[in-house]
Amino acid sequence: MFERFTKDAREVVQGAVEQAERARSSSVGAEHVLLALLDREGSRASFALASLGLSGERKQSVREDVAEARRRAGLSQADTDALAGLGIDVSEIVARVEEAHGIGAMSGDRKDRSWWSGRRTFGRDAKEILEKSLRIAVAQRDRHIGDEHLLLALTTRPGVPAETLAAHGVTHESLLRVLYGGGEAKAG
Repeated sequence: MFERFTKDAREVVQGAVEQAERARSSSVGAEHVLLALLDREGSRASFALASLGLSGERKQSVREDVAEARRRAGLSQADTDALAGLGIDVSEIVARVEEAHGIGAMSGDRKDRSWWSGRRTFGRDAKEILEKSLRIAVAQRDRHIGDEHLLLALTTRPGVPAETLAAHGVTHESLLRVLYGGGEAKAG
């Protein structure tokens, strides 16, 4: 599958690994793929994001939303709302844990310097994004897998990346319109 990845898509995958390393996470997750995509410039995915108004300060807002979700142990806002319906206040739990163990204690980030810094594995969610990007490319009859396919895949899987993108106006449908036509500018 990786032989079909474009240079941009490969750089996103490498960027996701680097994001995971910076976060001192033991595995690469879908949120790391999203953060790596936000760092891209001059690619089909970056064009699509800019076309949908996601650039500059709005990209920073997405980064902050992802960081906030990490503070909640990766729970999406939908998960948080569902738990609130059961009488569980996630923000109260986060506050208590951080009071006892420090800011970001639930994020899974490792603060100790002696922590193993070997090769990062891809988590189930990140693997699903890579597999889905292949299916999307095939469905669009594209001969390659580009960073735009990774971005489209992120919008199809429930979780923090899709929820965060949707909250900023980037949905699967809007991306398809921008990337593949349907009355809007087509990414080149």
